[in-house]
Amino acid sequence: MSNLRAMVLSSAMTALALVLPPVFHAAGLGSKFLPLLLPVLLSGFLVPVRWAVLTGAAAPLLSALLTGMPPMFPPIALEMAAEGAVLGGTAAAIYGGGRSGVWTALVPAVILGRLTAFAGVWLIAHALALPPALSAGASVLQGLPGVALQLAVVPIAVRELRRRPGLLFEHEPQA
Repeated sequence: MSNLRAMVLSSAMTALALVLPPVFHAAGLGSKFLPLLLPVLLSGFLVPVRWAVLTGAAAPLLSALLTGMPPMFPPIALEMAAEGAVLGGTAAAIYGGGRSGVWTALVPAVILGRLTAFAGVWLIAHALALPPALSAGASVLQGLPGVALQLAVVPIAVRELRRRPGLLFEHEPQA
């Protein structure tokens, strides 16, 4: 995959990550559905690892700067940047442009992303003298509808995008 194509796809996923959260909030769905992380995860199936990690880290930080969501204090934007980098990077590393199946990459990416969120919220809660286990556990439980959405939407999106030749990052065999 050319760097230009990866850059364009990463930019498109970042833009979608900026647009989806206000739409979800306007519809009363809020952050429970993890709308920012949906295109970040999808980027892991569209671009190589370095681009997926960059997209995952940049989207929450850009969103925080442009919209105020997620907040910079408490540093939820930083926690989400770490989660996004792990989420997209894991999906890209395992999926590898089609070397393995969507579910083989999706499930570990989602699990590692949620573990990163748990650890990040734990650290933030500890720093703010809040109960770390309760805060981190509540954060992960609150995101379960988003996990369900990711598991429902990403396989369908990848399947539909695979029907468009040249769009997905496909594994190129070594010569």
